[in-house]
Amino acid sequence: VFQSAVNCKTVAWGKALIGGEYMDQAEQLRNVIKMNPAPRPLSRVITVTSGKGGVGKSNTSINLACQFKKMGKRVIILDADFGLANIEIMFGTVPKHNLCDLIYQGKNITDIITWGPMDIGFISGGSGIAGLSNLSRDYLNYIIQNLAKLDAIADIIIIDTGAGISDAVLDFLVASGEILVVATPEPTSITDSYSLLKALNRHPRFSREDSKIMVIANKVAGAAEGETMYNKLETVVNRYLKLPISYLGAIPQDYRLEDAVMQQKPVSLQSPNAKSSIAYEKIAYVLMDKEYDKSLVKRGMAAFFSHIVAGNKKMG
Repeated sequence: VFQSAVNCKTVAWGKALIGGEYMDQAEQLRNVIKMNPAPRPLSRVITVTSGKGGVGKSNTSINLACQFKKMGKRVIILDADFGLANIEIMFGTVPKHNLCDLIYQGKNITDIITWGPMDIGFISGGSGIAGLSNLSRDYLNYIIQNLAKLDAIADIIIIDTGAGISDAVLDFLVASGEILVVATPEPTSITDSYSLLKALNRHPRFSREDSKIMVIANKVAGAAEGETMYNKLETVVNRYLKLPISYLGAIPQDYRLEDAVMQQKPVSLQSPNAKSSIAYEKIAYVLMDKEYDKSLVKRGMAAFFSHIVAGNKKMG
């Protein structure tokens, strides 16, 4: 499912010999999860995605992280847009390690976290992850134990996925309980957002009961344009998919945001009074609303990753 990793050594066991009998990998995974329950409390895992590139998805991830941090939350961003480095470029940081080093080089989870502005943690996905369906029981055990540590380090983990409907993107979405879809008023963005939700809805492991899908309108001229964009998307999604989605709010066109991007700084930090910063703050407060929070089922990072690996094993 995932593209081949660069400089990542694939470790594979087809089957493991346990107690004189061969155990298939699906059973290995179930045992690993039972042995490594995620600590309490669990992190909120919020996945940010989009139907097409260039709509401001990574900007949204970074600025929401900044706003959550201002609210006293501990935040880590996982850049799951494999092959690209949007988050590290926008943060102006160069990570020494990435997720491949955890999986294939035996690094600890704390070794691969880069700390950016405001002590927001950042984990690079690297160039890709290869061979997830072939990892041995020992490797699964090690990875899940390490990812479970993130629940003690962060209150919120933001997954910044790639754009589009690739298998890699859908794997992250079906594992997430909270999905933020970023779209712009452009007809192509609305159409591609619908295509993304259609692909997600058709995915055999997607559960609409366990997932909350929210839409953010980006690069709008005003609140009215954002609501119009959402209404167009919601109309076709409701008519053809019967999939419940909700509207989080809009981020206006803002030259200060563009200036911040050029200077590799989040607008929420560089210009906290900019209209885009205020819009991100409002959305962050909606996501942190106590009543909204009560309706969530927090899965934690270990369960999130386990869901992805289990799905790949069934398909493998």
